[in-house]
Amino acid sequence: MEHRWMRWAPAVVVPVAIAAAVIVTPLAAGATDLPVKSPSDVLRLVAASDTRAFSGTVEQTSDLGLPSLPSTSSSSSSSADDSAQNLLELALADHTAKVWVDGPTHVRVQLLDKLAERDAIRNGSDLWLYQSSGNDVTHATLPAGQEHTAAPDATSLTPSQLAQRFLDSVDPSTKVALGDDVKVAGRDAYDLVLTPKAGSTLVGSVAIAVDGATGIPLQVSVTARGASSPAFSAGFSSFTPEKPDSSVFAFAPPKGATVSEQNLPSRGDASHAAGQQARPTVSGEGWATIVALPAGAAPASLAGNPLFTELTQPVDGGRALSSSLVSVLVTSDGRVLAGSVPVSALQAAASAAGQ
Repeated sequence: MEHRWMRWAPAVVVPVAIAAAVIVTPLAAGATDLPVKSPSDVLRLVAASDTRAFSGTVEQTSDLGLPSLPSTSSSSSSSADDSAQNLLELALADHTAKVWVDGPTHVRVQLLDKLAERDAIRNGSDLWLYQSSGNDVTHATLPAGQEHTAAPDATSLTPSQLAQRFLDSVDPSTKVALGDDVKVAGRDAYDLVLTPKAGSTLVGSVAIAVDGATGIPLQVSVTARGASSPAFSAGFSSFTPEKPDSSVFAFAPPKGATVSEQNLPSRGDASHAAGQQARPTVSGEGWATIVALPAGAAPASLAGNPLFTELTQPVDGGRALSSSLVSVLVTSDGRVLAGSVPVSALQAAASAAGQ
């Protein structure tokens, strides 16, 4: 589990991770008693939200048109294969999770699997990862002086971070409107609808249910262009803005658990490592943005990975993963391009960059 913590740590310290561990019950229309607001008013409501403590149950569902993940449970599978499958399974499968948040330094996410659970916990400077299936525990301590600066604002550990990514895409290329008010997790919410104007993106629309009292996004549903139902949905099935009891963030390894200590890099080491990482290039605009990593950014073993082979198909210039919302192209020379655009757009971008 030496490197697995660094893959799982974002589930504790990076808000977006849990967005892949939640889904939503469908938006439930119903009578509400919310003040009348314009789309701009609701955007300001989200931006002004200062709710720092809450808890609830979140659910995730995904129907991206991808094949089922192959089993890597055989004895011949490598730890790298298992880690890759675990990460993809988090992002692509349906999940239910319980979330407790008290500011950026006290967070617990409990992902419920069949007859098992996975917990990611931040309690001050202590980070814990627990997997009940193997009774494995990983612990790390944030270096002194980084307790408050090493992690982004963890109050976004729910649909909030996912919603913010879409809200950041709002520009003149996006139509912003309000649907009928809805109820999510028993709470009155505004239905903010973002619709890309251009036809060059795979995204048809994004519906964000914004809590009328707190301004927190309670649910995000993403519908592919030309589709009638969401391809991905994430949100609360129960929610309370009350401060969780401090005991939920305390964690002691269960009896008989295998505990591994993980050393996290200091701020200087982390900055140096970040400087050594391949820098992505960005092309396109708005919803049709394409992000590209240079050759060498992808692991050399990727081409022979059975999971990679199962999820991708050969295309001119490399192999591609094509879903209803996102496409990824790994070129023959090792570059990686991704975006909410057709594979053909990635191929054109790869060709233009290679000239």
